[in-house]
Amino acid sequence: MSEDSVNIERNIEQVWERISKAAARCGRLPEDIHLIAVSKTIEPERIIAAIDAGIINLGENRVQEINEKYDIIKRNCNWHLIGHLQTNKVKYIIGKVKLIHSVDRLELVEEIQKRASKAGIIADILVQINVADESTKFGIKPDEARNFVRLASSYRNLMVKGVMTVAPKCVNPEEVRWVFREMREIFIDIKKENIDNIDMKYLSMGMSNDFEVAIEEGANMVRIGTAIFGKRQTAAGTETQ
Repeated sequence: MSEDSVNIERNIEQVWERISKAAARCGRLPEDIHLIAVSKTIEPERIIAAIDAGIINLGENRVQEINEKYDIIKRNCNWHLIGHLQTNKVKYIIGKVKLIHSVDRLELVEEIQKRASKAGIIADILVQINVADESTKFGIKPDEARNFVRLASSYRNLMVKGVMTVAPKCVNPEEVRWVFREMREIFIDIKKENIDNIDMKYLSMGMSNDFEVAIEEGANMVRIGTAIFGKRQTAAGTETQ
């Protein structure tokens, strides 16, 4: 086993320890938390090392990158599209991804319905909500969430499995606790309505710098990249997600 593989395995163990402690602080079980390893820009060899260390869910931002890795990595794993999805790219991932995390507009719902119907499958999705109302982030407004979910529920070839948000980046995760708290309230309110064709199972929030606070506030799905694979370089500089 290479040194890099050892480091990745150790990082995963440490992440699970932190998840376990955060879950314990709020009276929950670590096995109730779904860990998505954010593998965007990560080489297949390193992703395979993570899979060998127990990772089964991988999150990618770009459709092209999912397709490239999907054909290379022949392992038992689930692919998640966690980045912004253009309608003209839906056809390339239908049937390949377990969950589309970033559904934020009706035209995207309609395209997913169209492609899923053609493929004869049910596509699982999360509705992305921009709780912090950041102009640089995608997602629907919190006060539009219920109506959007109701509209999505009328499409027979997709299933809303929960909601997702991306909190503002900050040094102290306590500064965004309110985002996770408000998101949990939205999740619970929608779940209480028992809308047909809706299965509010996942509350996806929290990344490497704030996932413990997110878990304390109710997250049962976290998206972690840097804490597993280390900091990565992008065209814009060092990625810290």
